[in-house]
Amino acid sequence: MSSESTEVWTGWYRDRRGAEVLVITADGGHLTARVRGIEYTGASFAALTAGEGGEALTGCVLEWDLPLPVVTDGAAQQATLSCLLTLGERADLSLTLHYGGTAFEAVVAGGDFEGALARLRGQLPEGADFGRRILSAV
Repeated sequence: MSSESTEVWTGWYRDRRGAEVLVITADGGHLTARVRGIEYTGASFAALTAGEGGEALTGCVLEWDLPLPVVTDGAAQQATLSCLLTLGERADLSLTLHYGGTAFEAVVAGGDFEGALARLRGQLPEGADFGRRILSAV
């Protein structure tokens, strides 16, 4: 994803007060999530804060899906990446790639999105790879 492109993903924000629709915006190396009227920004999902040096987004679960094509032998097939991020004392990230009738899973502590994607990539059939980058530098 280049710095000129912006992606928007919708999902759910949940905490002990309930659930509400969540919109996540990613543009290059920057993320934004708006929760109950407060805008949280950061360079990674595990580092979302309200303003510069503000309160960290914690004590919640973020859940969203995004399209992620998988290319095998030059042919792209549509796949869906389901993301579940738990933000508490630490960040736990679970990614599930639904592709070709199979669910590939990766779970990482610390919210390392690129690390979780690398684990998924390692599970794909030989010759298969993601059809695009997600969150470059995030």
